Amino acid sequence: MNYIPSETRYTDKMPYEYCGNSGLLLPRISLGLWHNFGDVDDFGVAGDMIKYAFDAGITHFDLANNYGPSPGSAETNFGKILKRNFLGYRDEMIISSKAGHLMWPGPYGDGSSRKNLMASINQSLKRTGLDYFDIFYSHRYDGVTPVEETMQALIDIVRQGKALYVGISKYPVDKAKQAYGILKNAGVPCLIHQDRYSMFTRDVENGTLQSAHEAGAGFIAFSPLAQGMLTNKYLYGIPEGSRAARATGFLKREQISEDKIRAARSLNELAERRNQSLAQMALAWVLNNEYVTSVIIGASSVRQLSDNLDALNNSSFTKEELEAISQILSTVNGNMPK
Repeated sequence: MNYIPSETRYTDKMPYEYCGNSGLLLPRISLGLWHNFGDVDDFGVAGDMIKYAFDAGITHFDLANNYGPSPGSAETNFGKILKRNFLGYRDEMIISSKAGHLMWPGPYGDGSSRKNLMASINQSLKRTGLDYFDIFYSHRYDGVTPVEETMQALIDIVRQGKALYVGISKYPVDKAKQAYGILKNAGVPCLIHQDRYSMFTRDVENGTLQSAHEAGAGFIAFSPLAQGMLTNKYLYGIPEGSRAARATGFLKREQISEDKIRAARSLNELAERRNQSLAQMALAWVLNNEYVTSVIIGASSVRQLSDNLDALNNSSFTKEELEAISQILSTVNGNMPK
């Protein structure tokens, strides 16, 4: 049976926010395909999640060339899902991708050089079957490539019609400011800065959020649940089969520290008093920051996606609640902004 998107998806299901000084609206919650959309995952479940997200008003889908595993497979699978289910709906979607992390072996498959970005976007467009990306990012500052070179590649990508907007991801504040200036002077302003932001990771409060705002760029947060640490999964340690229990992956056992477990338990008690889950409160807390345009969530099932979307039903905080959260977070080593 062919999938037919719901015609009610843009009503009261999802609030939208203008991204920086642009005229582009982004949903307050976006769907990221970092995990669970690769060739090792269930293709049917991946398709169901994307269809559910679109029906719920999520119009923004965030990719990168190396998402999988294997690298590139998330883009390939997303392209297949688009072709099978969303023909005729491309203009209702914001699709982003990135390049800059290791994608293929050899000297040109990693980093922020013009060579890498130009090759990468061509490969990503081919994998997804798209004519263009709505947003294309430099995935990181690699510490070597001059910012001028990377930004000129992004400028040319827009001028070649391969992307409508460009963004940067995980750039240090000084390099981000340099990037904003180069892009603005070229008439291709930076639309958005993407970085990690959660109750347990607040580095962006030390200038990243403010500098993006001052430059007229939006900000989109990834890993708002600290890869699961801000859910009920790790309240009593590391369960078997969890992400932290695996030998491979980005979340390591040593990151599940005792102070974070204690803080998560206290936060969970506060969330329960607010009649929501810890994950829902953690998402609402990130969205409560005035500089945050959207937050990228990951999901492994439609049910998990639905639960996270319910954060929008209770996204405001009292002064007392914010003070209580701040007090709890002050107990997490190295967590508070400087």
